[in-house]
Amino acid sequence: MPSDTISSNSAHASAQSLVAAVPLPALAISIDERIAAANARAEELLENIGQGRPYITALRQPMLLDVIEAALRIGQAGEASFRKADGARDMSFRAHVTPLSLSDFKGVLVCFEDETPLQEAGQMRRDFVANVSHELRTPLTAMMGFIETLRGPARDDAGARDRFLGIMDREAHRMNRLVGDLLSLSRVESEERMRPTEAVDIAGSLRACISTLRPQAEARGVTIRMEGCDDSAVVPGDSHQLVQVFTNLIENAIKYGRKDSEVSVCITNHVLEPTLRGAALRIDIADQGEGISPVHIPRLTERFYRVDSHRSREMGGTGLGLAIVKHIVSRHRGRLRIESHAGQGSCFSVILPKE
Repeated sequence: MPSDTISSNSAHASAQSLVAAVPLPALAISIDERIAAANARAEELLENIGQGRPYITALRQPMLLDVIEAALRIGQAGEASFRKADGARDMSFRAHVTPLSLSDFKGVLVCFEDETPLQEAGQMRRDFVANVSHELRTPLTAMMGFIETLRGPARDDAGARDRFLGIMDREAHRMNRLVGDLLSLSRVESEERMRPTEAVDIAGSLRACISTLRPQAEARGVTIRMEGCDDSAVVPGDSHQLVQVFTNLIENAIKYGRKDSEVSVCITNHVLEPTLRGAALRIDIADQGEGISPVHIPRLTERFYRVDSHRSREMGGTGLGLAIVKHIVSRHRGRLRIESHAGQGSCFSVILPKE
């Protein structure tokens, strides 16, 4: 066997050992501009990565090719970002290119860092800021307009003044509720990894919620029926947060159910709940409303997502209630289930572990 072939194989073996030890997708490119080695992660990430293939035909990202060329020619390390389609999702990567000089191999090492979660988190923050700005701008713009009118044309119009002040009061309360929900969401997210351990009487918490919301229900002619309450309805949890969950869900059932209808609240003990692999308590809160289209259900717990934006705002909704519910239930290591059928109402189920 020729000595240059032995040397090449030895170099490839050395490079292969190196990239195999890298925890990221990685490949080594030799000084002759061919792929010398690639680990399993790189082969999974990149198509048609074959040993001995020219890197320029395997890596078709112009910015990445420029950085690799600079590293091969003048020994300059560099980085390049690029996107890769993965089905319906775009993934973001940052490639780190480093000159590589071993005893029997010269070239460059290319490592690929997946930045998709970081990019998605950044996009979520931008969307969140945009949504909060929009939610606050609308009532603020209205209030500024009313104040200007009250100082000018309606200065001496008592009827207009009372009407405008009533609208301003509602808008101020909605902004206050939005700020309160934002603070609540932030607090719940910061505590999500700390499971609460206080013994909470679920039946008692539900009775307190129903008592608080009864005037609101009576105003719409809604009857709240409670079933399955007994002394064994106790779970480890945070009583304040669970009251917040039940208040939100029952209030939504009252608001979005039909007038002169019924809201049922049912507690069920499960000796073995498959989703939690143990004993659990299930709380079903069902209304007799119009129901929710299946296309909306997967997104209901997203921040600021609304099925009917205009109706939700009219009723004082902030678009954060179900997001808060989801995080609280998650903190309790529970599950939130949503079932709805057109014309038959909706049922929101909270499943909480008893241990």
